[in-house]
Amino acid sequence: MSILVNKNTKIICQGFTGKQGSFHSEQCIAYGSKVVGGVTPGRGGQQHLGLPVFDTAKEAVAKTGATVSMIYVPAPFAADAILEAADAGCELIVCITEGIPVNDMVKVKTTLASYKTRLIGPNCPGIITPGECKIGIMPGFIHKKGKIGIVSRSGTLTYEAVFQTTNIGLGQSTCVGIGGDPVRGMNFIDVLELFESDPQTEGIVMVGEIGGSDEEAAAAYIKKNVTKPVVAYIAGVAAPPGKRMGHAGAIVAGGKGTAAAKFEALEAAGITTVRSPAELGTAIAKRLKGRSSGKAKASAPSKVSSKGKASNKVKLASATKKKAPVKVAKKAAKSAAKSVVKKAAKTASKKARSPARPK
Repeated sequence: MSILVNKNTKIICQGFTGKQGSFHSEQCIAYGSKVVGGVTPGRGGQQHLGLPVFDTAKEAVAKTGATVSMIYVPAPFAADAILEAADAGCELIVCITEGIPVNDMVKVKTTLASYKTRLIGPNCPGIITPGECKIGIMPGFIHKKGKIGIVSRSGTLTYEAVFQTTNIGLGQSTCVGIGGDPVRGMNFIDVLELFESDPQTEGIVMVGEIGGSDEEAAAAYIKKNVTKPVVAYIAGVAAPPGKRMGHAGAIVAGGKGTAAAKFEALEAAGITTVRSPAELGTAIAKRLKGRSSGKAKASAPSKVSSKGKASNKVKLASATKKKAPVKVAKKAAKSAAKSVVKKAAKTASKKARSPARPK
């Protein structure tokens, strides 16, 4: 199983005959995706890449039976293209175009509320179910069929998470790049909900960014609704406080949306966080290993007689007594070290402030 797309998904491309539309449609076809035609107004009835070209999305959907539209229309016209695809009856729209005005996307978001259509993007790498269907700009060769669901706001770090989970042998069930624009289609929660109900997905990697409050909302959702292990990273840890960083979605406003605040919210929800994207693969592998060993321990039958049970209780009690002082000692050492450091810092600052006394 996968989420949203599979080997039977039929796709049309809006902006099909343009430079970007042509190149990436060709790549998707080479990967094995079922691209069945495209849309370029004024070029209806022609052939491109051996596929039919239509004047409108409505005609393309009616003639080909496509359920998904992939959009490479230039930014000034992309919002209209999204609404045209929704009106044509597309179940899923993947808009790769970047630079769409926020005001345009506000109108799109409001209008789409009355449709059953899902939108991924804009300004995103797209979606891929490894070995079955690729819709977007991601390099297909780094993906491998597997059990990790990946959802990311960052395009480049989507590939990093994919590369690591491939190299470690876990692979991906589906990978979704939701894009980093402030107003967009599907968010973390929408994708997490699908991963939670997908039997192929055993673990989830989530890559967020500074700016906005999507990660905090996702943390609250995961705590209440997600039973699968989740590993998260927030891009923009090194961003100087108070600076506007990156694209439109990565703006820290009024002290909110900082990497520190997002990490804090994720950790409070019991999510494993990493401070470097290089640790995403090993972290999710560790979580899965811990989960499987925990299940094995829980399912293992206890072969003990009544005598054995009693002796085991004694052993357990003594083991607990032995371990308890160690834990207490560690905590005490930690707090003692903290207090020593604080005292040293206070003393140093006092000395620095006070003027030197004449001898």
